[in-house]
Amino acid sequence: MQNNTFQLLNKEFGIHESVLSAVSEAETQVKEIFHELDDIMAYNQYKVLDAFQKNRISDMHFGWNTGYGYNDPGREALEKVYSDIFKTEAALVRPIIVNGTHALTLTLTGILRPGDELIYCTGNPYDTLEEVIGIRGEGRGSLKDFGITYKQVELRADGTIDLEALRAAISSKTRMITVQRATGYGWRKAITIPEIEEWARFVKSIRPDLICMVDNCYGEFLDTQEPTEVGADVVAGSLIKNPGGGLALTGGYIAGRSDLIESISYRMTSPGIGGECGLTFGQTRTMFQGLFIAPKTVNGAVKGAILCAKVFENLGFDVCPKPEDRRSDIIEAVKLGNPEAVVAFCEGIQAAAPIDSHVTPVPWDMPGYEDPVIMAAGAFVQGSSIELSADAPIRAPYIVYFQGGLTYEHSKFGVIKALQALYEKKLVSIDL
Repeated sequence: MQNNTFQLLNKEFGIHESVLSAVSEAETQVKEIFHELDDIMAYNQYKVLDAFQKNRISDMHFGWNTGYGYNDPGREALEKVYSDIFKTEAALVRPIIVNGTHALTLTLTGILRPGDELIYCTGNPYDTLEEVIGIRGEGRGSLKDFGITYKQVELRADGTIDLEALRAAISSKTRMITVQRATGYGWRKAITIPEIEEWARFVKSIRPDLICMVDNCYGEFLDTQEPTEVGADVVAGSLIKNPGGGLALTGGYIAGRSDLIESISYRMTSPGIGGECGLTFGQTRTMFQGLFIAPKTVNGAVKGAILCAKVFENLGFDVCPKPEDRRSDIIEAVKLGNPEAVVAFCEGIQAAAPIDSHVTPVPWDMPGYEDPVIMAAGAFVQGSSIELSADAPIRAPYIVYFQGGLTYEHSKFGVIKALQALYEKKLVSIDL
């Protein structure tokens, strides 16, 4: 049935009827999954609201001071809200943390010391962490440069953590074991909260002093619990992903045990200063407000990811995760099979943006990445992954990663425009 929206998209935006029909059919097929996600969203919305009310947040917390930033009530209250939501003893939430990689780097370098060993048990870390760890790059201050060794345990064939292989990898030098919750540029499902709980329990059964750390980027509010509620000692993430709700202009967070957060704070600023200083530059209001709407924003983004999966699965493409799979991040991977299709998909996403929709994305050698990367992101906040975006390393088997959308309707429009771009270039056929 051609409703008003169908007519608008067809006549005013020039979207082909076959594209609209394909998306509409897929949307009908996943409606029941959407209902389940709404319950998770409501739970998290009330959890966030409770933390705001418990900490008596008022407009005085939106002001800011100058200089060293001593005794900033807004900063202190924001960090208390985060620690309450994540059920931790302490948190750092700062605009001076420039991105997720920085938050993770602070966590690793703040805790680990020369002679310690780090184990990643979810296969390859995200590309930008390779130089942090020392997998590639020399003399840049990596963990390897400071005498911290690294091991990697691959996931099992079914995408779950190989606990027995992890047991074999743990040595007397092992200090920290890390899970990357999101897929990154991998072809796997995100690690779920029940899996994280099983992993943390297993690690602590071997040695209670081992630190369980979770890279929580893209995973916040995908479930009714966070990793620190089920055994993780510390988590880190970016405010221009899920928890910033699309309003935070920059920043990152780290939440966990108070002793670990204190050690990390000394790396963030300097020994002896820690978290006592650090200007918020007037960003507390947007960080508070973004956090408040984050559960709803994440809900729209994950619905868009599921719709993307269903549309492209219906057209015969391999997708990961599958539309019906339990979600633990907002990312949807689509195996397109050739670089032309990857570029066309990203062009479609860029054309769907409210900002810079006229710009054409091209692959380029981005800092921190091994291969040329194409990124489509016409965002209000530069690089914001909770806003509609798509990116891909230009390497076989040519997988594109779709995520975000401040509203479900915009995320859906991104799917429509990506499919339209492929359809116009005859890189996909639509048989209804």
